Amino acid sequence: MAIFDTLGISGSGLMVHRKWLDAVSDNISNINTVRRTDEDAFQQRFVVAQSVDYGSGSGGVRVARAEFGDPQGRMVYQPDHPLADEEGYVKYPDIDLGDQMTQMMIAQRGYQANLAVVERATNMYQAALQLGKG
Repeated sequence: MAIFDTLGISGSGLMVHRKWLDAVSDNISNINTVRRTDEDAFQQRFVVAQSVDYGSGSGGVRVARAEFGDPQGRMVYQPDHPLADEEGYVKYPDIDLGDQMTQMMIAQRGYQANLAVVERATNMYQAALQLGKG
């Protein structure tokens, strides 16, 4: 394990959690996106993380892929909506706000934990440099 691997591993964790937060914020901001019934609904995005060189102490984590929710969405009866079909239905994404808020809190905590590791490692490296000056 190299001396700066801690920063690299935690930095990769920061990147994954930031992308997770981006996906959640995109999902929340499109929760009320209305489409016509003959179109696909907005598809929520899920970030799938994967370890890199697990167990080596030098790998970290990365975003393996993004997965998407159901394009069918949910049909809502709103006959006065301009996008409503002849039966009065429109299509909304099938996104649960409570689930998205939970995902946001988990991603936020992971980001904060990785940031704390980066800050502590930086302080440790700076303290080690100060020892050499004394």
